[in-house]
Amino acid sequence: MSAPEPAPSAGARPPIRVALLGCGTVGTEVVRLLGAQAPDLAARVGAPLELVGVAVRDLDAPRDPVVDRALLTADAEGLVERADVVVEVMGGLEPARGLLLRALRGGAAVVTANKALLAEDGPTLYAAADAAGTDLYFEAAVAGAIPIVRPVRESLVGDRVHRVLGIVNGTTNYVLDRMATEGLGLDEAVAAAQELGYAEADPTADVEGYDAAAKAAILASLAFHTRVSLADVDRTGITGLTADDVAWAARTGHALKLLAVAERAVDPSGGPDGIGVRVHPALVPLDHPLAGVRGAFNAVFVEAEAAGELMFYGRGAGGAPTASAVLGDVVSVARHRVQGGRGPVESSYADLPVLPAEAARTRAQVRLLVADRPGVLAQVASALADHGVSIEAVQQTAAPAAGEPDPAHPDEPSATLVLTTHTTTEGALRATVRVLADLPAVRRVVSVLSVLRVEGA
Repeated sequence: MSAPEPAPSAGARPPIRVALLGCGTVGTEVVRLLGAQAPDLAARVGAPLELVGVAVRDLDAPRDPVVDRALLTADAEGLVERADVVVEVMGGLEPARGLLLRALRGGAAVVTANKALLAEDGPTLYAAADAAGTDLYFEAAVAGAIPIVRPVRESLVGDRVHRVLGIVNGTTNYVLDRMATEGLGLDEAVAAAQELGYAEADPTADVEGYDAAAKAAILASLAFHTRVSLADVDRTGITGLTADDVAWAARTGHALKLLAVAERAVDPSGGPDGIGVRVHPALVPLDHPLAGVRGAFNAVFVEAEAAGELMFYGRGAGGAPTASAVLGDVVSVARHRVQGGRGPVESSYADLPVLPAEAARTRAQVRLLVADRPGVLAQVASALADHGVSIEAVQQTAAPAAGEPDPAHPDEPSATLVLTTHTTTEGALRATVRVLADLPAVRRVVSVLSVLRVEGA
């Protein structure tokens, strides 16, 4: 009997042609890794990966020497038409959307880090990939190098996910961490983040929660097999937070974090169950794993029926970490080109309704500046009871914190009243806060912050 023919080596197969759209920080690192790890990548794929071009807006802009200028082109459309795999790290909605649709319709596999595009128009990309029988991968679109898309999309596909909680924006986590550890004000902490390159010159996408909301939409779509867009996400950023808010969080045993939350929810109006998706500052109990996520790190906490609690932690941004996630996807889709098969397609069979923000279950910490006289707490408690909101805990201290009199009522002492509620609906909470603001004894509603609900507690 003759010996079997040896399997052809990666070098004996025609190369997989890779086109790169965008060559900023992440794109440059993708080029670097494709070159530095070429032999290993070829072995993993079963064929060499050949970078056939890099589409950029400005051919004359300064570049890292690792980028061969002979590969640069301003003809992005022509480039995608001669590629087997198109990697998009340019960001924005257009021209990225048009280029990716052209690539998919031409049969190329697509790897993208474009969270905004996926949250805005993911179904169109999915449909194009499905029609062409090719792959659409996007691990780098959520939480950088942290492997979260593939576990939710593939590893947990046999389970029932109840809730996904995420610190998915490293800039805001860094800002809140500096406010907590050094007592900085919001503007000072944002400036520090900008100096380190964590925040852009215009930090709006981060501090207003748009970046986190796009990632929340993607995670919710995957976890609950339902199409969720950016418009479905109830969003509150961190711009209204003060150093005093952060200090009070620590005083009450919490860390203040900007959370992306997607969860199965019951419609209190009696309609069908659905999902709630929101981004908001939240008080996280110090014994919860998310409370310990420091600096510019990210973490995603998943609660599933069979798997229980899972946490994914690591660097959520930066050129090298994001490029690592991109290359992982490139290897997967390129391997499919060599060996056949496809990755997972869009799963939207559940088609659950996205419930309005008012339907969300919530606990809250409400901080009030009130007149320091008998009967005030009873008035406040009565207002909460009228809306079906019960009080879990109360703290009272002299106010304002600096010991100065309330300018609006210089002859009457004031106090800070901190109420923590039991679980209620967001609608009931908002209605209650409006009533509290109108009580004669309430000088001001200082803050209303969600408190993370710990299941089973």
